[in-house]
Amino acid sequence: MDKLWSAFRGSKKPNKELNQSTYSLVSCGEVSPDTLQLWLGLPEEVKYDPELDKFRRLYEESAQSEPQPVNQKDGATKNPQRLPSASSAPLLGGKLEVKDPKNSINDKEEIAKLRNVETVESNIRIQPSTRFQKKISDAKHYTKMTVLLGCWVFFTAVFLMCNEKKEVYKNTAIIPGIYQNFTFEQSEAQSVLVKVSGPFLSEQAEMKMNSSVLETRERLIVWVERWPSNRSGVPHVKTEMASTNSWSVILQDQDLACNEGESRAFIFRFDLNTNGSVNVLRMRATSSETVAFAVSFSMDPLEVSTGVICACILLCGLYVLIIFEIINRTMAAIVVSTTSLAVLALVGERPSLPEIVSWLDVETLLLLFSMMVLVAIMAETGIFDFLAVFTFEVTKGRLWPLIFLLCAITAILSTFLDNVTTVLLMSPVTIRLCEVMDLDPVPILMFMAMYSNIGGTATPVGDPPNVIVASNKAVIQAGINFTNFTAHMALGILFISIQTTLQIRFMYRDTNKLRLKEPREIQDIRHQISIWRRAADSLPHLSRDVHVVRERLEKKVAKLSQQLEKMLRESSKRACPKDTFRSTLMELKDKYKIRDKPLLLKAIVAIAFVVIVFFLHSIPELNRVSLSWTALLGAILLLILADREDLEPVLHRVEWSTLFFFAALFVLMEALSKLGLILYIGGLMEQLIMKVDESSRLAVALMLIIWVSGTISAFVDNIPLTTMMVRVVVSIGSNPNLGLPLAPLIWALLFGACLGGAWYRAVLVAEQHGYRFSFMRFFRVGFPVMIGHLVVASVYLIICHCVFAWH
Repeated sequence: MDKLWSAFRGSKKPNKELNQSTYSLVSCGEVSPDTLQLWLGLPEEVKYDPELDKFRRLYEESAQSEPQPVNQKDGATKNPQRLPSASSAPLLGGKLEVKDPKNSINDKEEIAKLRNVETVESNIRIQPSTRFQKKISDAKHYTKMTVLLGCWVFFTAVFLMCNEKKEVYKNTAIIPGIYQNFTFEQSEAQSVLVKVSGPFLSEQAEMKMNSSVLETRERLIVWVERWPSNRSGVPHVKTEMASTNSWSVILQDQDLACNEGESRAFIFRFDLNTNGSVNVLRMRATSSETVAFAVSFSMDPLEVSTGVICACILLCGLYVLIIFEIINRTMAAIVVSTTSLAVLALVGERPSLPEIVSWLDVETLLLLFSMMVLVAIMAETGIFDFLAVFTFEVTKGRLWPLIFLLCAITAILSTFLDNVTTVLLMSPVTIRLCEVMDLDPVPILMFMAMYSNIGGTATPVGDPPNVIVASNKAVIQAGINFTNFTAHMALGILFISIQTTLQIRFMYRDTNKLRLKEPREIQDIRHQISIWRRAADSLPHLSRDVHVVRERLEKKVAKLSQQLEKMLRESSKRACPKDTFRSTLMELKDKYKIRDKPLLLKAIVAIAFVVIVFFLHSIPELNRVSLSWTALLGAILLLILADREDLEPVLHRVEWSTLFFFAALFVLMEALSKLGLILYIGGLMEQLIMKVDESSRLAVALMLIIWVSGTISAFVDNIPLTTMMVRVVVSIGSNPNLGLPLAPLIWALLFGACLGGAWYRAVLVAEQHGYRFSFMRFFRVGFPVMIGHLVVASVYLIICHCVFAWH
């Protein structure tokens, strides 16, 4: 029999792993002994797959039919090796190692020991670099503390040495035909700032008049003459000494004796070569009536160039502290604003405490405070968490509908509530949704911050820059109220929302960018395909036996690939698999639900009152309460309805640091205005606009304002930018030489400042929940979207105000 077997096998050597019975079972079909030998060399995952079950059954049948060898010593039967090692296994270098499961624990302990050793060695290797980084960190800390303490020492010493400026107005009157003279005793002074307050036209009203009308109007004429020191002021006496250029101030048409009073100012330069003479300020009026007014003098006022340089240094210092997060942004604003007061004190312009308080925009601060109280109480009801779970239920776990519906709800809430607070309240359950669906929360939070910015831009109360602009006195006097503000901005925001949705959908057309990792099911399929493909590629040279096994492997790879494509299509559409959607939804509903329905009803009543009164501001008969007072009345109403015994929890949720940040910025911007920066920037922009044709000035002004403010706010905080730029825009809009309407310029400023400033909100929201991401990560997504915002807003403004003249 052995000879017959050898003759049948030919010159091939018998394989120890396959016996006669094995061959007898498979020789009649396509599975030969060599084919089974190839099967033995495949990985465990591939070998026992149902696709290769035929090979396994053949081998097991042959193993069971083989007689058991008997041990010579004890007569006990020896257990057959069910899966003998195949010497020809290609994947393992000719060796298929089979480990005893009992030794797996010891193996894991050994691996853990090796990893610990590697960790210790790596720590030893990186210890020098860690020490170097610590030195750098210490150096940065000491440098920061030195600079901050230096600032503190500087403004403290200045405040201790410089007195507050006391500006004294002297009441006087000019009788027709009589000159009024004021002598300056300080012969070393180089200039004098003269301020008058009385029945004068404002500078803007005067500039709007044409030259023919100006020539016929009555006026006050002021000039400075240099008289000999031994000569006293005598009326109607002509002097042969030099005189400065005269300053003419147009008088009002009526009520010269009783009026509200308008302040005007002018700087006169003195000749340094006085030669023992004194400077005399002379005044006369062309009116036939007596003109009563108040006048004050300030010797050697601050030079514009010096003030602008100091203001730029202060503003750059603030932006450096905020951008690089050297200190908290509120603390940065307080330090820089206090330093600006010290600079004013050095030049003799130190303001008094009541004057500093008058610089604060109480309307803005009160509006922010009131809306924070409303949101703080409303958050206790759980409505924000409920809305996020409701979104998950409505969209049935589909990816893009879920994301965009979350963003839409955030945008709608941000139109009337503080947008940063809204995102902060929506984000906890949003992050939980991302966790259960294996999504990366950072892109979702970035989208929500963008849409929150978009929604907040639509109304005067949705975004802090809007609050600053809508509370400005010049803007209110221009006739901009809640209704026309919302009408002009909301239409543009609608187009920008469409553009943002399409652009984000295109940028993230590969949904894997939104996932923290691939779903476990897809990972398993990819792993199986990799194993089967490696097994097929590892087979030796082609032969009939190899072809049989390879064909089976390739069929399995093709079947798994089809399954993977189907799962990928399903994964790109769904954020949550169908089989886990229902259980996930029930879990979220149990955890995030309305906690206090009566309080929610009361909050809805209070907010509805606020929104309705906001829109009633467009009716002149009902426009007797400002936006801030309306919000405060709504907050008081909700506090009454809530019937709280302890207000501490509510006040604890108020963002006091934000309010202090705004207050410090108001002080800083007023100080920069006194240093001349606002007028300087406004003058530069006016010069650029004046260089173009009159018919194109409005379009150039709109593009200049929206792109400058939008680009700058993409890199720095938009709140200080808006605080400064609103003054510049009001200056441009009130310049009669330009003849530009103020309203379109305001819309351009708000589109640029609000839509470009999503970066800090996204960072703030992410950090509140333990997710940090770099500026560049947001820049790669946010900057292209912001460019799209500005393009759409620019087209919208050009069509509305340059083509159809909506204003």
